[in-house]
Amino acid sequence: MKLNLQIVLITIVAICASCAGGKKSGATKTEETTVASVEGLNLGNRAPEIEMMDPAGQPIKLSSLKGKVVLIDFWASWCRPCRVENPNVVAVHNKYKDQKLKNGNGFTVYSVSLDMNKDAWQAAIGADNLLWPNHVSDLLGWNNAAAAKYGVQGIPTNYLIDGNGIIIGKALRGPDLEAALEKLIIKQ
Repeated sequence: MKLNLQIVLITIVAICASCAGGKKSGATKTEETTVASVEGLNLGNRAPEIEMMDPAGQPIKLSSLKGKVVLIDFWASWCRPCRVENPNVVAVHNKYKDQKLKNGNGFTVYSVSLDMNKDAWQAAIGADNLLWPNHVSDLLGWNNAAAAKYGVQGIPTNYLIDGNGIIIGKALRGPDLEAALEKLIIKQ
């Protein structure tokens, strides 16, 4: 019985080694690049694509902002903490929108609204001076497809991605957002 168990274990190890390409050491540079470009929600993952309609009914893809550092900001007009955070997002947007940043030329915001009422959503955009053009929603509230894809459990929440679409920060509010962008400025 003991010999049969050893044979089974050796067979399993051999199969696992062949599935892994027989590699016995750490990941190669190519594998690291592949891992970094895997779509997911962790730091270093490629941010999942979002495509939703803006208030005028035109689609905006997250990937259309490639080349810029982007804050994917989940919020809603009815969310008091979101509205309190909006002035900070506006100030950071205004300060960094034209900056040369590591892995991104400039900064912008891709605002995903969890509103169900288009008029309330548009009114909040104007009232809070959210001047960037990338406002999207499917007007399904908590059933928002992008919020589901990003595992959003509460708002406000956000993801910071670099110009290649790689997640470099999460849940950055208040001074943490500015601190993250400050680290990305290319000093000349």
